[in-house]
Amino acid sequence: MSVPTTVSIPPAGTYKLDPAASSVTFATRHMFGLGGVTGSFKVLSGEITIADPVTGSTATAVIDAASFATGSAARDKDVKSANFLHVQDHPEITFRSTELEESGEGWVLRGQITARGHAARADVALSEVRADSDGLTIRATCRVDRYAHGITKKKGMAGRFLDLEITARAMPV
Repeated sequence: MSVPTTVSIPPAGTYKLDPAASSVTFATRHMFGLGGVTGSFKVLSGEITIADPVTGSTATAVIDAASFATGSAARDKDVKSANFLHVQDHPEITFRSTELEESGEGWVLRGQITARGHAARADVALSEVRADSDGLTIRATCRVDRYAHGITKKKGMAGRFLDLEITARAMPV
């Protein structure tokens, strides 16, 4: 299914993410693909720089790894442990863009996500970019392969891929 895009090029400038108005939710599978799991992470900080030309734009974001929440206390504790995210040693998950590219009917922000000390490529598909008098609203999706981040325990019991939905609100600096 194709997601309709509503991307308008915002004014050039630097914007800081508003953590209270930004979110990262995810969906994945477990039990050998039989069960669905949804959850969320909290956004700690981030910055978006809109350049002229727009293809020179950049974005960074920092996510609180310990904020992983699915509504199952036992699962959340296990995912935060050394089995998966190891939040004691790796409290943050970061995204840093490397390029912005027009792709088909939309835009893709290419970059790297670093989780548990391992960086791996991430393609963030922008589905909405809207500027208003208070700043920017951005909606995007991204698929993360946990194996690419060295998170390989409990194969089959825990899904390999997480499909992220990102909502970001950013204010001009």
